[in-house]
Amino acid sequence: MELKKNPEVDLTKKSGLFLNIGFVISLLLVIVAFEWKSYDDGEIMDLGSVNDDFEELAEIPLTEQPPPPPPKIQQPEIIEIPDEEEIEEEIELDLDVEITEDTEIEEVIFEEPEEEEDVEQIFEIVESPATFPGGVQAFYQYVQKNMKYPAQARRMGVEGRVFVRFVVGKDGSITDVEVMRGIGAGCDEEAVRVLKNSPKWNPPKQRGRPVKQRMVLPITFKLNN
Repeated sequence: MELKKNPEVDLTKKSGLFLNIGFVISLLLVIVAFEWKSYDDGEIMDLGSVNDDFEELAEIPLTEQPPPPPPKIQQPEIIEIPDEEEIEEEIELDLDVEITEDTEIEEVIFEEPEEEEDVEQIFEIVESPATFPGGVQAFYQYVQKNMKYPAQARRMGVEGRVFVRFVVGKDGSITDVEVMRGIGAGCDEEAVRVLKNSPKWNPPKQRGRPVKQRMVLPITFKLNN
């Protein structure tokens, strides 16, 4: 029995074949399009024949600046001084001296000049200090005999020591009496009065010469109970 071919089936197979062939052709065209190289026919520039349009640079000559003139040197004025008369004097030297081993050479000693004491200077410490005639005990006996206890200090019961500073002069007189530390109530003034009325002291001496000396003494005020 002979089978009949269906024309629709053959047409379907052929259409699939044509589709595959078309796909392959389009793929080849795409590949060829990307791989194909084309070169433009352009004119090649001849770099060797390029004309120089640059302006020629003018050579600028170097200019040398002259150095500044040297400063003017003022020449010193020469003043002629008349020659002084030369005095010729013949000096005779006796150098005929015999020196032997036994000759003794005397040593030359230069004595320094003694410093003169300033007699007007007031010394604090001297070689021979000033003293009251009869000594310190005689001085306090004089103070006790001549001092009058101030009435105000007696009423207030003020007692203590008044330190008095004074200067003994070259003649033994007492000057520049002042209170260094007092107790008040009239005692300071009384101590100054008694010291100013003091008899002359034995003057102080420095290197055997009378000088001035500053001294400080306490005067005691004490009430008798």
